[in-house]
Amino acid sequence: MVANNGAPVVALLLLLVSAAARAAGDGLLQNGNFEYSPNKSQMNGTRVMGEYAIPYWKVTGFVEYIASGQKQGDMLLTVPEGAHAVRLGNEASIQQQISVTRGMYYSITFSAARTCAQSEKLNVSVAPGPESGELPIQTVYTSSGWDSYAWAFKAKRGLVSLIIHNHGEDDDPACGPLIDSVAIKTLYPPQATQTDNMLKNGDFEEGPYVFPNARWGVLLPPNTEDEHSPLPGWMVLSYTKAVKYVDSAHFAVPHGARAVELVSGLETALMQEVPTVPGRSYRLEFSVGDAGDSCVGSLQVRAYAGEGCTTVPYNSQGTGGHTRASLEFAAVADVTRVVFVSSSYITKWDGTLCGPVVDDVSLVCVSQQAPPSRRLLRL
Repeated sequence: MVANNGAPVVALLLLLVSAAARAAGDGLLQNGNFEYSPNKSQMNGTRVMGEYAIPYWKVTGFVEYIASGQKQGDMLLTVPEGAHAVRLGNEASIQQQISVTRGMYYSITFSAARTCAQSEKLNVSVAPGPESGELPIQTVYTSSGWDSYAWAFKAKRGLVSLIIHNHGEDDDPACGPLIDSVAIKTLYPPQATQTDNMLKNGDFEEGPYVFPNARWGVLLPPNTEDEHSPLPGWMVLSYTKAVKYVDSAHFAVPHGARAVELVSGLETALMQEVPTVPGRSYRLEFSVGDAGDSCVGSLQVRAYAGEGCTTVPYNSQGTGGHTRASLEFAAVADVTRVVFVSSSYITKWDGTLCGPVVDDVSLVCVSQQAPPSRRLLRL
């Protein structure tokens, strides 16, 4: 017999809904912004008590359902989009099943914020499969405290479970990170930006999902934390820092709709390896500018290719603009690394990190003939 309040029926419906897998497409996961709230019967204050209490999600450990404007001591908790988010305490996780295409690549984008812990990290993984990445979130790149992160994976099965986990060792489980707005995007093999461009995805148009209302871009983690880059063709080289993927809807972009902002100074490099012929000459061309995000100062990008190197200065007023640069070099190996790094650390008026924008990168061969190989003469 069902009680008058219908709580058992509601709980059963939520369980069935939560178990349904979402067919992967570009955009939010089902209840990816956590606006469908748990039933009050499965809550203890802010703590979520039922494993399937949050529609479409499975939770384990100390998970809280947070409303925007909620206070924690003297801290006012905000939510970047909508009215709700979740907080993961020590050894807590959220997960959702997603229907994907086996063998395809996907990128997950989600927003996260620190609360009171100082060295927070989030582990993102898919199951089944060994792929996982531990994303450091202790560096905050926005004045609001919220950043969006991207992480990529290759689907080993047609049905996978996305898991976001907080290892956490803080004495207070309520010091865990906040999570909001979880989305997915299919990553396709990058198309050549020009017929003779040897670089893949040189205009950065193929990349992770960008939230339409997010004005802070998407952070791309170092490849030590992500086996498959959410920016196809490119690798981010760093220990803990990231580069920022920016869009023309919210930033000044030199070319097309996407670009990369080097926000971590000398600690992070953007790199792609390209097959080359030793002895042949090549020309690397690219745009350097500012993202129109109030990043004011002397910006510098250092570009490396083979044994060639050039430094491109750009005096930024923080309102957008760019300059074109080039580097000619002779290949010395079968594979050449093209590397971009910001040679200085820049902060905005609010103290957050920023840097130069790189875009519209091309690499072309300017001499088709390699020098003749040396032959031994028989006397």
